[in-house]
Amino acid sequence: MPRGAVFALRGQTPARERAVSACDTDWRAVRYPRRALPDNVRMTLTELRYIVAVARERHFGRAAEACFVSQPTLSVAIKKLEEELDLKIFERGANEVSVTPLGEAIVHQAQQVLEDAAEIKQIARRGKDPLAGPLKLGIIYTIGPYLLPELVRHAIRLTPQMPLMLQENFTVKLLDMLRTSELDCAIMAEPFPDTGLAIAPLYDEPFVVAVPSSHALAKRKSVSAEELKRETMLLLGTGHCFRDHVLEVCPEFARFATDAEGMRKSFEGSSLETIKHMVASGMGITVVPKLSVPKESHEHVKYIQFDAPVPSRRVVLAWRRSFTRYEAIAALRNAVYACKLDGVTRLS
Repeated sequence: MPRGAVFALRGQTPARERAVSACDTDWRAVRYPRRALPDNVRMTLTELRYIVAVARERHFGRAAEACFVSQPTLSVAIKKLEEELDLKIFERGANEVSVTPLGEAIVHQAQQVLEDAAEIKQIARRGKDPLAGPLKLGIIYTIGPYLLPELVRHAIRLTPQMPLMLQENFTVKLLDMLRTSELDCAIMAEPFPDTGLAIAPLYDEPFVVAVPSSHALAKRKSVSAEELKRETMLLLGTGHCFRDHVLEVCPEFARFATDAEGMRKSFEGSSLETIKHMVASGMGITVVPKLSVPKESHEHVKYIQFDAPVPSRRVVLAWRRSFTRYEAIAALRNAVYACKLDGVTRLS
């Protein structure tokens, strides 16, 4: 079409048709060629954040908390957007909110728009300093308490202009937050579902057995996984990936998770530190990652190595492939490698 030619937006009545220069095409005509959006649709990035949050949480109250606004504010904004678009994005149920089929496409596009908008800011920052600005880092519960104290110190020393905004959560939640751009990157343990993320291995971390000081195994230098079958095992609750790692080492305990016999064979704790206290009190034994072992000996808990082959987990740094602050990812990896990480095998 020659420059300067005109065409009419499709789907409008003759009274509302208007000519648009071919070099100044209206985005609504391109994105919605069969049905142009009404002129009164003026969606904002804030509204897009709201619908993405509701789609993720499946609950208006939790979505409002995640967006740091009141529930009425969020509900009114979404209702207004739905009225402007003349469609329903969400189906409101008594206990849960679901996304309509058309709403799924809208939420997906909203996520892309929010990521593109964030990238505009990142481009501007990188023009001044590639490391300028905070880095939103997620980390799982069984790594955070043992890696973060030293990692944060090294990050402050190496990149003071790049503060770490930390989010500690379960693996499945961190993956969801990566997908919706609420996190830039996350430190997790493999395996986890393949979501098209870029992954850099950090280290392999062996497991050790924690037993009460009075236990028969306490004087041993090493122990086999086979020997643990006869013991009462203390496990993390459902949702912790480390629970799954332990059950891989001792799969026979998996069947005790749901039946009454499990009360005699396994107990659950909310954190590794809570489970260690349970071990100290003599309730049973457990398996923990090497970095969680205190540097000073504990009066009531002894830590014993596994016989070869020693079970372990691989800890990795994951980020979206569309995330372009490569220098920030490299700086974070350097900060991790600057940590002492006693007993683990570093990976490059």
